[in-house]
Amino acid sequence: MTTHTLDGAAVTTRANVYFDGKCVSHTLRLADGSSKSVGVILPSALVFSTGAPEAMEGVAGSCRVRLQGGEWKTHGAGETFHIPANSSFDIEVSGEPYHYICHYG
Repeated sequence: MTTHTLDGAAVTTRANVYFDGKCVSHTLRLADGSSKSVGVILPSALVFSTGAPEAMEGVAGSCRVRLQGGEWKTHGAGETFHIPANSSFDIEVSGEPYHYICHYG
């Protein structure tokens, strides 16, 4: 099991549930005022929209991602992909769930 320690983090205990439970996350607020989410995407094909730029850090599992106007790329644990602000991306997870930390801003 991978563990990340985030000093001074407050956790929103009510889960963010998207796409009929195919994506579930919890929001973390850090001492410096920034926020992150920690979550899991179950096997599915989904489309997400962004307001702020995001960096998705894979913790376990893998996914295929296509940024708006881009080509499909595979990302796994220990890899990060970046999504521009005010855009969207397709994500496909098959087999093992994809666990992630989403860094905003």
